[in-house]
Amino acid sequence: MEEECSVNSPRRVLSFSERRRAKAGFHDSDSRRSSGFGVSGEHGPKPSEVYGFVGCISTVVATVIFLVWAYVPESVLESVGIHYYPSQYWAIALPTYLMVTVVLMLVFYIGLNFMSTPSPSSLNTLFDEYCREPGDFVPETEEEEQDRPIEPISDLDITKINHLMFNSCHAN
Repeated sequence: MEEECSVNSPRRVLSFSERRRAKAGFHDSDSRRSSGFGVSGEHGPKPSEVYGFVGCISTVVATVIFLVWAYVPESVLESVGIHYYPSQYWAIALPTYLMVTVVLMLVFYIGLNFMSTPSPSSLNTLFDEYCREPGDFVPETEEEEQDRPIEPISDLDITKINHLMFNSCHAN
């Protein structure tokens, strides 16, 4: 006679006989079809899905409440039994203040970037502490010289770049 022991599983409580059938490939397909979710439906929804659904529904409800408060006349609200609500002035004032704040933050951010950028004539746009001249790497041994397949990374001199970019136009 087969011993009936149960094992806890994240999906459900399985007996040893059910585990043997599952390993052998005998699945109860009717139970999965009846739930409509398959195997993953037995676990339930993920928390992120629940939070997303609740957030979506609460956003829609808040938007409807805001629009009713902003556009429905006070007499209609009072006839329905709603007597305590903020002044409808704030229905226009708060979004306006918010938009102006966002625009000013963007202008302030762009202005800070312009102030922290060096002028085009500054040598800081050409050289900094990370500049590497082409001749900085000197191999110590002949073996290092042969093992190096490419030249080490270095910055190009601005005079060489200007010569390549602008002197080729004057040759014609």
